[in-house]
Amino acid sequence: MLDFTKIKTISIKERKNKVKLSDLIKPEDSKILIHSDDFNELIEKMINAYKNKKQVILMMGAHAVKVGMSLLIIDLMKKGVLRHIAMNGAVPIHDFEIALIGETSEYVEKTIEDGTFGMIEETGRILNEAIKEGAESNYGMGYAIGKKINDLSLLNKEYSILYNAYKLNIPVTVHVAIGTDIIHQHPSCDGAAIGKTTYQDFKIFTESISKLEEGIILNIGCAVILPEVFLKALTIARNLGFKVKNITAANLDMIDHYRPRENVVHRPTSLGGNGFIIIEKHEKTIPTLHRMIVNNISQINNKDNAI
Repeated sequence: MLDFTKIKTISIKERKNKVKLSDLIKPEDSKILIHSDDFNELIEKMINAYKNKKQVILMMGAHAVKVGMSLLIIDLMKKGVLRHIAMNGAVPIHDFEIALIGETSEYVEKTIEDGTFGMIEETGRILNEAIKEGAESNYGMGYAIGKKINDLSLLNKEYSILYNAYKLNIPVTVHVAIGTDIIHQHPSCDGAAIGKTTYQDFKIFTESISKLEEGIILNIGCAVILPEVFLKALTIARNLGFKVKNITAANLDMIDHYRPRENVVHRPTSLGGNGFIIIEKHEKTIPTLHRMIVNNISQINNKDNAI
């Protein structure tokens, strides 16, 4: 068996990055870039869920962070629209690096050639440390990493989804398959700690799913892990007797993948509810989603103030 303790790491200062803080779209700059009946209907259902304080859950992959959408997601958290964020294992890595140095996303086509891909010392050491601390305290992985970013008071923490979820006390869960993420390559990786914290997050996620009746589940940019996790969590919730039938499920992605289509949109809504599949770049779907919701919330607030 190979000795992973001999794996060599490099400093994040040596790496060139594709994404910088200047690439992140600010909430005030979001625009409506998609015009469709499906999108309008989805937004209407999200606003109704918001007004009626129903569950709105966002499942997301890392590409949404890499194309600069973090601040829009954070703004919807702050406005009370998003009540749970579920991530695959890649999201915390990019989210953390933005908080740490204000940059992320390496040139994999270059670093895979010399064995330095993903071997960043700071990213692996600090995130694995956070996960170990989380396991010792019986935290979920998402909470543990958000807490770590807070405790270290990282320079760009306000740009972090995990940090903001921690501060807002919004559940953020991380769902990991061991071997899929760069921090698993590091000599500091503890497989047992990863397993314990991500399983804790699975239970937290399932509790949120148990409250999804008349709520919204969005999948943005995750083709495999989260659609599978969602289907199992929904099964557990129904198995335990929770009413989770009338739900709105939407998949927003650049490609129409099998698992999001079947496991998020079609199968979960077979007992009722609505399903939406919107295929377009995240650079269009997320700003449109954000701007339409913010505009609707402003109208609601103006009406309330006029009464």
